[in-house]
Formats: sequence, C-alpha cells, structure tokens
Amino acid sequence: MQTISPVSGAPRASTSWSVVEVLSSDVPSSIVVSLVALPLCLGIALASGAPLYAGLLAGVVGGLIVGPLSGSHVMVSGPAAGLTAVVLQATTKLGTFSAVAVAVAIAGVLQLGLGLARAGFLARYLPRSVITGMLTAIGVLLILKQVPHLVGYDADAEGELSFLQPDGETTLSELAGLGSRFLVGPMLAGLSALAVLVVWPKTPLARQRWVPPALGAVLVGTAVAAGLPLLSPQWAIASTHRVVLPPAADVVAGFSLPDVSFLLRGDVWLVAVTLAVVASLETLLSLEATDKLDRHRRRAPADRELFAQGAGNLLSGLLGGLPVTGVIVRSSANADAGAKTRWSAILHGVWLLIAVLALPQVLEAIPLSALAAVLIHTGFKLTPPSVWRGAWRAGKDTFLPFAATVVAIVFTDLLTGICLGLAVGTAFILREHARAPALIPVGPEGAVLKRFALSRQATFLARPGMEKQLAELPERSRVEIDGRQTERIDRDVLETLHAFAAGAAARDIEVRLVGVPALEARS
Repeated sequence: MQTISPVSGAPRASTSWSVVEVLSSDVPSSIVVSLVALPLCLGIALASGAPLYAGLLAGVVGGLIVGPLSGSHVMVSGPAAGLTAVVLQATTKLGTFSAVAVAVAIAGVLQLGLGLARAGFLARYLPRSVITGMLTAIGVLLILKQVPHLVGYDADAEGELSFLQPDGETTLSELAGLGSRFLVGPMLAGLSALAVLVVWPKTPLARQRWVPPALGAVLVGTAVAAGLPLLSPQWAIASTHRVVLPPAADVVAGFSLPDVSFLLRGDVWLVAVTLAVVASLETLLSLEATDKLDRHRRRAPADRELFAQGAGNLLSGLLGGLPVTGVIVRSSANADAGAKTRWSAILHGVWLLIAVLALPQVLEAIPLSALAAVLIHTGFKLTPPSVWRGAWRAGKDTFLPFAATVVAIVFTDLLTGICLGLAVGTAFILREHARAPALIPVGPEGAVLKRFALSRQATFLARPGMEKQLAELPERSRVEIDGRQTERIDRDVLETLHAFAAGAAARDIEVRLVGVPALEARS
C-alpha cells in the first residue's frame, strides 16, 4: 500500500503512514482547525481595524499557500493576534487599510529574502524557557478569554488576546462580571460541548479515527443549540452568539489589486519593515513551540518557514488581506485533533474558502460557545501542572524567564509579553555567560607556574570575570595564559590581557601569553 512519509531528516520508522491513515487523521483535524480558525480570522480582523474579508483572505492564504511551502507538519498559519496592535496603528498612521495591504506585500518580499539568506538560524538562539512560557501563557489566555464566550457573553471579539480589551474591560474584570451576564442557551450548548471533550477519551468513540473529539464536541454543541428552542423559547441562541460571516459578495469584492502609488511612500516601507520583523519573530517562536507539540518530534526547517511565510504575506497583501504568521492557537488545535501531516493545514484553507463562499448557512448554525469549549480544552492541554513543576525544578534560571513570559503575556498582550520574556531570558543567558570562568586552570594545584587556558569563546561577556580572576592572583606569581585553543577572542578580552601583562611587573608577577594575538592599534 502507498505510504506518505514526512520530510527528510525525520525518523521514518515511526512516522510513515498509509493514505487511509493520513486521510482519517488529517481530514477531520483540518475541519476542526477551520472551525476554530473561522471566528478567529474574523475577530482578529475586527480587532485590527481591518475589513472582515481581510481576515478570511489571510486564513485562506495561510492554508493554501503557506501550508504546501512550509516544512512543518503541524503548524497552521493565518492572521495572528500578536499583530493586531501593529496593524491597527499602521492603519491609523497610513490613513487607509489599502496602504497597509501594500506594506504587507512588501513585508512578504522582505521575508522571502530572509528565508533565502538563511536567517532562520536565529530560531536556535531563542531561550527554551521563553518558548515554554509562551505556550503556557497562550493556554492560560485561551481559558481566561474563552470562558465568557462559553457562557454566552460575546462582547469581546474572538481571537482578541490583550489584557486591556477594546470594550473597556480587562481580562479579569470581564470574568468577574459574568455572574450577571451569562445566557442560559449558549451556556448549555457550550457546556455540552465541553462535556463531550472531557468524557470522549473514556468512551469507545476514542478508538475510532474519523471523528476527533473537537469535531464531535462542535456537532453536539450545535445540535443542542438547535434543540433548545423546543424546550424553552427563551433559550434560543441569537445570531449574535453564533458564527457570523460577511456576505460572500463582500469577500469576492475584497479581491482587488493594490494601489502601486503607495510604494513611493516612505511610511509604508517603515510599516513593512516593522511587519516583516515582528511577523518573522512570531513565526520563529511559533515554529519552535509547534515542534514541541508535534507528537512525532519532527523539526521543521526555519529558513524554509520564513520563505513560506514571505510567499503568504506577499499574496495576502496583493489580495488585500491581513499579515500571515504561524499561529499557536490553531497549531495547538491541529495537534490536539491528531493531525499527522501538513495536509491538515492545507485542507483547512480549502474548507475556509468553500465554507465562506458556499456554506454560510451551515456555519452560522454553530454557536460560539461550542467553539469556545474546544479552545478551553486546548488551553488546559497547553498549561498542565507538570509544565510548571518542570520549570520550577529546573532552577531559577529557567523558572524566572518562564514565569516572566507567562505573566507578561497574560497581563499585557502577546507581542509585548514575548518581547519582555525574551528580554528576561536573554538577561539570564548573558549572566550565565558572564559568570563562566574565562581563565580555566590547567596546571596542578600549588604549582609554581600557574597555567590557564582561555575559554573557547572569550567574548566581551567574559571581561568582568577575567578582571576579577587576574586581580586575585598573588604577588610574585608566575603565570602562563594559553589562547591556542580559543576560537574567538574579542578586543575587550585582548585589551584586558595585554593591560594585565603590561602592569604585571608592578606586582612582581611574571606573565607569558601563548597564542594570544597582539593588540593592534585602532585605526
């Protein structure tokens, strides 16, 4: 029987599947992802101050264009909450979303260049504690943000992840006021869907592959919503608490070529550079995080991902869509639904396009509370207690950046929180490098000649520790410092070593520098 294998470099023994196995996992999971993605695309467009069709276009492009080009088998791309503030500010600054769309297309070209220049290597330098913290924080946010939707309070747009909400509430104040804001109908539909997700693994349904728990939950929630008016007319779920799609005519009308005159504006290029940098950072973080979610432990090439995202943003901008990045929420739902290959991400774009153009009445029967149940369940899977325990046991150098990332994302917004988390994580890494001894003793203890070897990477971070080590050498010492095995010596280190050698006679210290380059005069 024909089999489908993952990208080269991944372990084939446990990740080769038959066509039937792929179809039985990726088709249902793609439907789940499209159901989750649909209100998120619309909500992010609303929060970004963009036309609703712009969010849908970005979702379709994320599936149909980025999906085939990406090297990740789990990550799903589309409009991202982390870019809402950037797009909203850009629209205000440029005066029209049409100019923003041109900036998105330019950003795509810049990302194509980053991919070709192999800038994906930067992903290897992202602190693991920050990536884990980002995943955990998104899990916490999914729970906190979706509970209001679960009980029928839909004032805040789906996909909005900021602590300070556009409706004037905060994440916590909205939760505190739910006691007087819940609606019985949506709440019953949402709790029914959540109950399905909880009990599904304990039933015989868990052994079949064609209907994942999330899809079953949405079907049950929709069925409950349809039956509630028969029990009580007051429990009927209004259209404002269901999926609401823009008219298909508006989506078709959104396909328009951009105004090339915007290419001559410097502020458009500035926005494009900002979008390229932020979208690339979010994509690399999402890629590293998604690799952790892949049950088959495959690693996706970061350079290829930047190229794929660039192609997606180029086309999305040309069509008038929002910027596209890899998105953790959709990727988590994809992995949770059992996706095996990138076909799930590709097909989710197909279903989005078909649903918007041909099946709006079917989708508009789905209550938002049922979709909220799926996202809450995903949130709990992203933030299990074991993650917190593991970070704590790893020590403060891991736990503090992890906790800082979680707190910053939950109490600010995704982009600000990620930047703060990276700053804290980088500070701890720099501190560890600064603490590492730059001069490593290699001679026997107590020997007359004190021999030291320079560390392999003698960077400027080593200077404070090196100065301390040299200052503590007793007078009348004989010292040899060997730099022959050192791969890199910064000028700061050279200046420190040569200054020590020049002043050693005053302390009656005899110094011999071996393999240490001469200090060249600055031009």
